[in-house]
This record gives sequence, structure tokens and C-alpha cells, in this order.
Amino acid sequence: MSEKIEITTEQIQLGQFLKLANVAESGGMVKMLLSEFEVLVNGEPESRRGRKLRIGDVVEIEEFGAYEVASEQ
Repeated sequence: MSEKIEITTEQIQLGQFLKLANVAESGGMVKMLLSEFEVLVNGEPESRRGRKLRIGDVVEIEEFGAYEVASEQ
């Protein structure tokens, strides 16, 4: 089961999403997280902070859990 994280735009960068989900506090922490933990976007490995995420995408982070990009209702 993934935790839904609501965004107000059509897309969001992975780095911004990880901060919004309270997984990382800063851009530097995002960079470290992406280098030290396996991060999957829709089941595919991802290491780019700038990767664009859209509504419905699922981000899985080793040791942290899964987060789904959801639209704000």
C-alpha cells in the first residue's frame, strides 16, 4: 500500500516530491538519498532529482516505503 501525496500541479520533480513527502528536508538530502538508497519510479530504477512525476506515478524508496503522486481534490 502506498501513501498518497497530493500535488497542486500536473507534474512535479522527483526532488521536490521527496521533500513534499517528508522523506528529505533539502536538495542535498535528496541527492544523498538517491545515491545511497534504491529509488524506483513505477518499478524502474531512478537516480535523477529532476525526473518529472505525474499524477498516478508511484515512487518506492528502499527502507522508506511507497508514495503515490495524487491530485489535490
